[in-house]
Amino acid sequence: MTDVTAEVQKHLVAAMTARQRGQFQDELRSLDRALEVNPLDPVALNARGMRALADNQPEQAAALFEKAAQIDSREPTLWINLASAARAQGDDELERSALERAIEADRFHFIALLRKAELEERTGHAKEAAVGWSAVVQVASSSVDRPPVMDDAIRRGQAYLTAHSAALSGQIEKEFGADRAADPDLRRFNACMAHMLGRRAIYSNECHGLHYPFLPADEFFDKRLFPWLGDIEAHTAAIRAEGLALLEDPGEALRPYVRMDKGLPENKWTELDQSLDWGACFLWEYGEPNQPVLDRCPATAAALQLVPVNRIPGKAPSAFFSILRPGARIPPHTGVTNTRTIIHLPLVVPPGCWFRVGGETREWMEGNAFAFDDTIEHEAHNSSDQIRVVLIFDVWNPHLTTEEQDLLVRFFALQEQD
Repeated sequence: MTDVTAEVQKHLVAAMTARQRGQFQDELRSLDRALEVNPLDPVALNARGMRALADNQPEQAAALFEKAAQIDSREPTLWINLASAARAQGDDELERSALERAIEADRFHFIALLRKAELEERTGHAKEAAVGWSAVVQVASSSVDRPPVMDDAIRRGQAYLTAHSAALSGQIEKEFGADRAADPDLRRFNACMAHMLGRRAIYSNECHGLHYPFLPADEFFDKRLFPWLGDIEAHTAAIRAEGLALLEDPGEALRPYVRMDKGLPENKWTELDQSLDWGACFLWEYGEPNQPVLDRCPATAAALQLVPVNRIPGKAPSAFFSILRPGARIPPHTGVTNTRTIIHLPLVVPPGCWFRVGGETREWMEGNAFAFDDTIEHEAHNSSDQIRVVLIFDVWNPHLTTEEQDLLVRFFALQEQD
């Protein structure tokens, strides 16, 4: 430590002692002496600025803080103090530039981010305030053992972002029309807007088997890609009658859908393992017909003949009555390959049943079939006091060409040989 530095430090200690004793004139004299020794000491300049701010002299404080910050520009506290002096003067632009310099010095400085968000909200810059509050919430939420001020900032930030999203949503509805949600051609645009507003996440494929590249990762497929679905729906009443008759006397046809191998550790499927809470009656399973069930369900078997052929030995098709008991829940999960599409034909759907794929949740509607990509996270819940019954079967992904389908059949056949 040089003699000059030691002398400055001595006066700064004296100033701090005087302040603690309430001897503010002595504090001021000690600070001025420190600056007489070294007018360019950033610590002394900052301390003198704090004294000026406390004495309601924001212009003098700002000059001192700015000088200190220019000398030690990597210290965010100096820029934050300058911002405080600027705010006391009502100088929004100086406050903004000072806080931006503080954030440049430390992009995760909580106080700088918080003050910047407050400034943008206070001055009516909604877009910048939303960006600022998002950063505050992100930094505060990731903090371990965060103090109450951070919890308060999270609440304030989330409240602002919610209000901002609501206002932006209103603008979007005004600009593009509130009835666009029902237009299937605008489904992707609607999902984009919902994601931007923080109302939904965008999910990607998670294949536990073959992942076919470059296929659209769509949650629910456009129904128009399956022109034959209407023919299946027309047989809903007959299929429902056969399914319910089968359930009245299932014999060995009904079995738990989840049957885990022995020795596996507990996981999300443990609760459903060997349980008829989620039961299945298979008509086809991995490409093999279950003839006894097909014989008992001739109308269902005939309806399935209307489906485009998806025959892969040992893999497809599969078709079954899916039974979800009252209160049962199928946990979030993903399927094997995106080369297929899963079809649901709802047969018995009491109120309180829902199905989520990715960021979209739907209620089954009896007789209204839909198609989805099961390699995108999905889950189901029956919160009613009655069973829910759905006919489920698989077909090719509609975005595969006929040639690609043929090549995949040959590939899977080659795998079976190995």
